[in-house]
Amino acid sequence: MSTTVEPLPQLSDLLKVRTLEVRGAQGPLAARLYTSGEAGVKRDTLTVFFHAGGFNSGDLDDADIFLRHMADDTPDSAVLATAYTLATVQPFPAAVEDAHAVLTWAKKNKTKLGWTGKRLIVAGIEAGANLAAVCALMSRDRGGPALAGQILVMPMLDPGLSTWSMREMQNAPELLDVADACAAAYRGYLPNAADRTHPYASPLQSSRLKNLPPALILSAEDDPLRDEAEQYGAKLIACGVKTTVNRMPAASLSEAGARNECACKCYALGEIASFIAGLERSETPPAA
Repeated sequence: MSTTVEPLPQLSDLLKVRTLEVRGAQGPLAARLYTSGEAGVKRDTLTVFFHAGGFNSGDLDDADIFLRHMADDTPDSAVLATAYTLATVQPFPAAVEDAHAVLTWAKKNKTKLGWTGKRLIVAGIEAGANLAAVCALMSRDRGGPALAGQILVMPMLDPGLSTWSMREMQNAPELLDVADACAAAYRGYLPNAADRTHPYASPLQSSRLKNLPPALILSAEDDPLRDEAEQYGAKLIACGVKTTVNRMPAASLSEAGARNECACKCYALGEIASFIAGLERSETPPAA
């Protein structure tokens, strides 16, 4: 059953959203920069966010309300939401190469983003969370950009669709559309079956998960992606990565596009704000 959640608070008058263009591996990409709080002050933290849509669809509008609240909840940081090449245009690895290229672009364009360059976080929902997780692997493997954290909200991490929470959809007809959408998404994104075990496509299958940035992983009670999110968290912990895994209360996910709505709840926003604040505190030297 769905859980009633409290409404989102009113947004601050200090919230600003700016449209800009970033550079991906394939070329220019549309992006939005979200900031709140005092104007003209450089932020120490930048969170780069990738949207949902099962790799084959989605755009910057999908999580716009979520990101407005996320920026408003973390006024000392900025949020950069970016598009990426959809699988309908070019399949794997185009999207992940775009995602990593945006991180590199952000490090080179700190002034344009009003960012000091001190702390870079990667985040995403669903397919975007897959890209965020893969960016952490790629940044480690390629020597940067260094990441301070990764935020994975209901991530798609298992192209094999092999977890119990995915298989049990057979007993929940109202959620079959979600499971079917996941299968269709991977068919579009990974047309070459051999790619389905590549760690940059399926982080859950990776045997090299050490030396990754701290992670916040949010699953959802009724989401078929729940088990793969929590299994990935367990693997990160086993590899010595500081990881927080929290299961959000049940929410209606009967439509494939409802993941953004689920993520746009006070629970998730509160967890994300606490995670970012914790990263900032951990780097602050004690008072003399």
